Amino acid sequence: MTKKLYYEDPMLQTFTARVTGCEPREDGYAVVLDATAFYPEGGGQAADTGSLSSVAVLDTREVGEQIVHLCREPLAVGTAVEGMIDFEARFDRMQQHTGEHILSGLIHAAFGYHNVGFHMGNGIMEVDFDGPITPEQMAGLEAKANAIVWENRPVRCYVPAEEALAAIAYRSKRALPWPVRIVEIPGADICACCGTHVPYTGMVGLVKVLSVTKFHQGVRLEMACGRRALQYLAEVCEQNRQVSQLCSAKPLETAQAVQKLTDALAAQKLRANTLQTRILEQVAAGCEKSPLILHFEPELDGNQLRFLAERLMEKCDLAAVFTGREQGFGYCLASKQRDLRPLGKQMHAALGGRGGGKPGFQQGTVAASRPEVEAWFGANVGLG
Repeated sequence: MTKKLYYEDPMLQTFTARVTGCEPREDGYAVVLDATAFYPEGGGQAADTGSLSSVAVLDTREVGEQIVHLCREPLAVGTAVEGMIDFEARFDRMQQHTGEHILSGLIHAAFGYHNVGFHMGNGIMEVDFDGPITPEQMAGLEAKANAIVWENRPVRCYVPAEEALAAIAYRSKRALPWPVRIVEIPGADICACCGTHVPYTGMVGLVKVLSVTKFHQGVRLEMACGRRALQYLAEVCEQNRQVSQLCSAKPLETAQAVQKLTDALAAQKLRANTLQTRILEQVAAGCEKSPLILHFEPELDGNQLRFLAERLMEKCDLAAVFTGREQGFGYCLASKQRDLRPLGKQMHAALGGRGGGKPGFQQGTVAASRPEVEAWFGANVGLG
């Protein structure tokens, strides 16, 4: 049985232990110690890495009552080793985990919702809850969570006696058999958890909810705490600084400036579309009636392409409109009388195309040049 030093002191960075086992594996060596500060993966928290007497520890797992360290090189059984964990990564995970507990506890107290999904990873955390929460409600909960952080309340982690466990109203999705490790944050949360946590809430630094989105019957939060929150907000501030400069707006007025630009752009797009529609009306009016009208027009979007095909369809049995330049075109085939699906399949096979639609209307793309398109229509449909 490996003594779990990470529970005795989660802030422990170095330790001395004795090697009790070492077995070769395909990806390294499985090393067991009589005691360790390396936390194994579990409870949504990633495993610690670091070194044992300069031998790299790549991963840590709990197997039965032993903690197994995946090492790059073997270590002799019976020797004493100096362990050193990557404490920057460990402390970051403790900040995230403790901050998540604070917020999850407040949500459970306010609404009775359970945390039904938790992914910490190395970036933004995702936390899922089984009930709805509005952004306004979340803003209030976030403020409460940070007040608890700044009050620097103690974080107590313990395993109560079996007879005492029944009297503890801890947060859990299901009943758990003793022994149960409890993480208690006064006024915020009391929960069953096997992870490591900072000893005081002040070490969390900051709890920041980044988004609240609907997820199944509840919501998914994106959040970050401590250093991760600071790094994320620093990147957001830098992006806002750039927007501020581009818009010639004060940093706290960028939203209004961008909205003004968006409104102006929408007005310009409306004007451009109106002018484009008039141009396409004139293009259609300039085409003579014919069994087939094969027309090329550069830089049309899907709606414009369809609009022109529908206008030309009034003058012919088959309107074939293509848009693009030199090689590769979007197309629209339109007819009031014909089922164009067989023709579309033949064209796709010959010109490297794809698409589909209704019997009288086909739309898609071809990977061919204009001369190739014209030659195929001349040979298979006939140019009128």
